[in-house]
Amino acid sequence: MNLSELLSRKGETILLDGAMGTQLALSGLEMGGQSNISHPDAVLAVHRHYVESGASLLITNTLTMNRVNIESHSIGVDVREVNLAGVRLARCAAGVGRYVLGDMSSTGKMLKPHGNLPEESAYAAFEEQASILAEGGVDGFIVETMFDLREALCALGACKKVGDLPVIVSMTFNTLKNGGRTVMGDSARDCATALTDAGASAVGANCGSLDPLEMAQVVSWMKEKTGLPLAAQPNAGRPRLVEGATVFDMSPADFASGACACIRAGARLVGGCCGTSPAHIKALHSAIRNE
Repeated sequence: MNLSELLSRKGETILLDGAMGTQLALSGLEMGGQSNISHPDAVLAVHRHYVESGASLLITNTLTMNRVNIESHSIGVDVREVNLAGVRLARCAAGVGRYVLGDMSSTGKMLKPHGNLPEESAYAAFEEQASILAEGGVDGFIVETMFDLREALCALGACKKVGDLPVIVSMTFNTLKNGGRTVMGDSARDCATALTDAGASAVGANCGSLDPLEMAQVVSWMKEKTGLPLAAQPNAGRPRLVEGATVFDMSPADFASGACACIRAGARLVGGCCGTSPAHIKALHSAIRNE
């Protein structure tokens, strides 16, 4: 069964993995995809811990590894090498019966006219990354942590041009006010409508400034506007600044309870974002089985 067939199965909850970056940071490593090259064993270990916790879908450690972001932040890795390494590590951990999603996110620059990046340049960067991830053997794409609907649509279009692999698109919301809004002011309902019309295979929400229970409200708003499978990947609680460091301190049990609220609101794909660990995913796996 391929990923498209899995997504089409009604009523089945699919468990994604949790955070990669904050897990690497706990080991004193860089949070980005560059660790695929510098510390592949550490990345592989995190993937394997999520498999042991019950995850069915693993997400490659390639979140911002597009050319625009790599070059503008002087990360010092080759686009092709780092993305292929990310797929190889996730595939190695996934083994038989699990799926690998090629992870993509923002260029880190704002599109014109709000910023200086032409949409054509963003599209080219996304198309390049998607092509490499597809070559590496991903089962589908996840475009996530997107705060600008225009850029999300750009990435979705680039993924669809590369081939017919399923594309999950997940937006990041900053507030529940006015129907849930991204930093750029895009509402949850508008995001669901536009992404559905543009051919996404699933839509949802991840990261942001909402806790899991608040994300459940976003899921319910999206459900009003789409019949696609819905995804929810909340953080381990709202981010807090403690002595200059961002902290996520929601317990695995409380996280699982909140994520289950997202399921009741309509989410079929659930996992974790910043601050979540294999313990959070294991707790969620157990909660899903109990439900």
